[in-house]
Amino acid sequence: MTTDDRAFGVTTEQAEAPVALVRRAKMKRPRLTWSDALGDHDVLVEGTWVLGSARDANVCVSDRAVSRLHCEVDATSEGLWVRDLGSKNGLVVDGLRVSGALVPDGGTIKVGTTAIAVRYGDEVTEEHIWGASSFGEMVGKSDAMRKLFASIAQLSKTDLSVLVLGETGTGKELVARALHAHSDRAGFPLGVVDCASMPEHLLESELFGHRRGAFTGADTTHEGIVEHSDGGTIFLDEIGELPLGMQPKLLRLLETKTFRRVGESRWRSADVRFVAATHRDLRQLVNAGSFREDLYFRLAVSIVAVPPLRTREDDVELLVERFAPALPPSLSRQALVDYARQRTWWGNVRELKSFVQRAVALETIDPSEMDPAEVQLPRVPEAAPAAAPGLDLDRPFKDVRDAWLEHLEREYIAAMMKTHDRNVSAVARAAGLDRTYVHRLIRKHGI
Repeated sequence: MTTDDRAFGVTTEQAEAPVALVRRAKMKRPRLTWSDALGDHDVLVEGTWVLGSARDANVCVSDRAVSRLHCEVDATSEGLWVRDLGSKNGLVVDGLRVSGALVPDGGTIKVGTTAIAVRYGDEVTEEHIWGASSFGEMVGKSDAMRKLFASIAQLSKTDLSVLVLGETGTGKELVARALHAHSDRAGFPLGVVDCASMPEHLLESELFGHRRGAFTGADTTHEGIVEHSDGGTIFLDEIGELPLGMQPKLLRLLETKTFRRVGESRWRSADVRFVAATHRDLRQLVNAGSFREDLYFRLAVSIVAVPPLRTREDDVELLVERFAPALPPSLSRQALVDYARQRTWWGNVRELKSFVQRAVALETIDPSEMDPAEVQLPRVPEAAPAAAPGLDLDRPFKDVRDAWLEHLEREYIAAMMKTHDRNVSAVARAAGLDRTYVHRLIRKHGI
């Protein structure tokens, strides 16, 4: 039994059988208050929510100037983070137009014509954390992973649709497999569909099946993954790439459990649970018109976020052990682990696995991989500073101001990254920003 387990008040017998433990902690809990066409509102934010004018948004603001999925509000231990989701009219915090910001106590968020006041209150919260360092095929002893394991354990007992978010290489498919394996549907098939791997007509046939002669090359009748997985689970990988023409058909299956094979007029039925995954922000795709809002809410009944490897250094040693339980005599496990802990691993667990397998095969750590540049962010060719937007008097003030703010944001972060040798932690400290937000700016501007 670990020190952490004793802190939870867990007995030795309990700790031996993995269970979701309950941890109590005091944190700042943000409360939002505002008035709109429907009256006065007072909402306590819990976790990561969507604020917008959509009826199904977690925080629904009745304002025609507010986008359907306007911004994300995220209650963290630091306070309330807000992030614009590509809204039409933008996001303003305390009078300053921003793409994202940490809102202070007493601060104001303005969306459309609506001002939302933010107040904090210290409250004791309960969070579930898994009592072991593994779940299914996944390993991790960090708080982030043990919370993820507890969420998967809870969701596996339900039939809710789950949207799995995470960067490429974090193990989103392993989450889907764990949800299926620990559910009542485990005795039935798990069907996997890669929405990015084939054109629309082939994807429709793969998912729903087709009758013989339905199209050129359809020489035999084909049973699709939906029929094959009846009673089980379907994992839709890279759901953000699903063609618009396919989205109404998938929505119908989600809502009515009915579908038609390509080339048939007869409706068939199937009882399947859906787990979808993406590395893209579907809410921004909704605002851009490339992903249906109703389909988003049907898939995102529950959301699970897989943390990137660079935010959970505590898990590196466990992962190295998983990928290389035995090492050649010439390769030191400690040296391998020490090096792995220094890397940023933008390719996440998949990249770490490739590195470990290569080191074992070559019986050494490739010296070229010890380049100090690799320890921080991958270096990219240094581009010339972007030209300032200029004063275009034919454009509205808001558009000109936004262009200047974008330019300032990019040049500031680029200069800070150069000054601090691309060390994100150093940039965050010097700029007074959260590391996560610095990473967002780096990705946003391709720095």
